[in-house]
Amino acid sequence: MRTLPAGHPSLAHGFPSPAGTLVVLGPAGGVLVPPTAAGPVTFGRNTAEVSVPVGEDDRRVSRRHGVLEHDRDRWWVRATGKVPLRLPESRLLFTGADPVPLPPGYLPLYVHGSRGREHVLEVRVADGSPVVPAAAAGGLRARERLVFAVLGQSFLRWEARPRPLPLLRAADQLLRLDPAGAWSPAAVGVVVEQVRARFHPGAADGSLLEALLAAAVLVPPDLALLSGSSGDGGVDWTQATTGR
Repeated sequence: MRTLPAGHPSLAHGFPSPAGTLVVLGPAGGVLVPPTAAGPVTFGRNTAEVSVPVGEDDRRVSRRHGVLEHDRDRWWVRATGKVPLRLPESRLLFTGADPVPLPPGYLPLYVHGSRGREHVLEVRVADGSPVVPAAAAGGLRARERLVFAVLGQSFLRWEARPRPLPLLRAADQLLRLDPAGAWSPAAVGVVVEQVRARFHPGAADGSLLEALLAAAVLVPPDLALLSGSSGDGGVDWTQATTGR
């Protein structure tokens, strides 16, 4: 296996590697497994026991929460933790259930942690898709990224029927995350219009969110913004990053 460093750009941007290569990435880094290797790749809370750590500071995440295995010429994911894995379209994968095959391309896996935290493990089975440069796909200022992570959280979770969060609820959540931000529904709306004008003029909110995800401007690891905090109880958005 080849290791990937912490802070590596989201796999939603793509990854230049031969078809069939498995790439797995968490906040602390990840691994690349060539198509000729068999794995397995394990993930979970215990950094000393797994290939890719996820949720290291969250005891609701199991020490070894799941495994990716190669069998019958494809990769499969199997749950081994006390909390089920959530797959796209709100599908739950429980320990003891049959493994699920991974489709070619990009796939985020989710572990629902304590205090509403959402831990994201990014998986990509290389399929020859073009790579979107992370710098070119950045495009959102820190304040904008926070707003769209809140508004588009059901899109970032790849839920079956995602919908933008209403502005009033978004403003309430933003005030809890960023008390100094003077958030109101009108302030949220101003940010939305600024982004809409740059990326997709005239688009409805749902279409705008879909476009941001399709271009990897907004990526599932941005869900981490919904649980980040600074020492004073707010979030230091001056330190927010755009690559992950």
